Amino acid sequence: MVPTTRQPWRMNLGLRHLISIQAGVVSRAQAIDNGLSDQDIRRLVRRREWTPIHRGVYVNHTGVPTWLQRAWAAVLFCAPAALAGESALRAAYGPGRRDRGDDGPIHVMIDHARRLPSPPEGLVVVRSRAFGQQTRLNTSPPRQRFEDAALDVAIAERDDVRALAVLAAAVQSRRTTARRMLVSLQSRGRAKRRTWLLAVLRDIVEGTCFVLEHEYLTRVERAHGLPTAMRQQRATASTGLVFRDAEYVGGLVVELDGRIFHDNAEQRDRDLDRDLDAAVDGKQTIRLGWGQVHVRGCHTALRLAQILSRTGWAGRPVGCGPGCPVAAMADSEAA
Repeated sequence: MVPTTRQPWRMNLGLRHLISIQAGVVSRAQAIDNGLSDQDIRRLVRRREWTPIHRGVYVNHTGVPTWLQRAWAAVLFCAPAALAGESALRAAYGPGRRDRGDDGPIHVMIDHARRLPSPPEGLVVVRSRAFGQQTRLNTSPPRQRFEDAALDVAIAERDDVRALAVLAAAVQSRRTTARRMLVSLQSRGRAKRRTWLLAVLRDIVEGTCFVLEHEYLTRVERAHGLPTAMRQQRATASTGLVFRDAEYVGGLVVELDGRIFHDNAEQRDRDLDRDLDAAVDGKQTIRLGWGQVHVRGCHTALRLAQILSRTGWAGRPVGCGPGCPVAAMADSEAA
């Protein structure tokens, strides 16, 4: 329970307003600038009206600080600074939408030219040469631009599909666009996954699916000795002329769905109509996305080989390397 705060007579309205808009957090420098003395600050702490969070940063109660208060304290401790990465996204999304708990460290960005002593526990400080270009110091709290924060989090993810999920959530929130993220990524000379993410973002901006189609061809079909599909086959459907991504002898159709940013009920409805029209033509449709192709390509090839065998394919798939489940299946059948 947060106790009632008693304000000393020397605290002016400007300082009270500043503390209010900073979620109850204030720095020593701000207090001094607004007329308090070190003696006044010590008195407030002694009376338990202010509680230190970091050295020279206080909150106006004795309870457990909220995430927002921790964020403000981190920014003020490192000032001039801005929330970065996951913390910047958390501040933008607010408490209602997050996939990580609030007990993690606060990430803060400062200018590359600055040096800070070892940050306190629970605070991660990132030095950046792009501090001036990537931050918005007029937000509350100050934070990294949304698209740059989303890119940093995506680049740091452990796999490509999780990285795409971060970018998808960012665009679907309507706080940025794929084009703005593409421009931001183009300005970065070096970044993990840069080439691949640039290609994917270009596909999204241009409404194409070239990257996913190429990866299906190389990672799934060719790498595992599957038969060569007929690509972009024209077909007449109830919705008009369509082009099927990959069609195999025997009637199997593989549709590659690279949409991760903008999907809606109308598009989904058109996809279902295409699948239904293919079934009328005696064809079976399989829809694959980034996870099936880019992350689990070997398992996808194994299951496609089993389906193709049932539709008349007499060949045998091959493993793409050590540990490939397709190779393990072939070895077990040979035994």
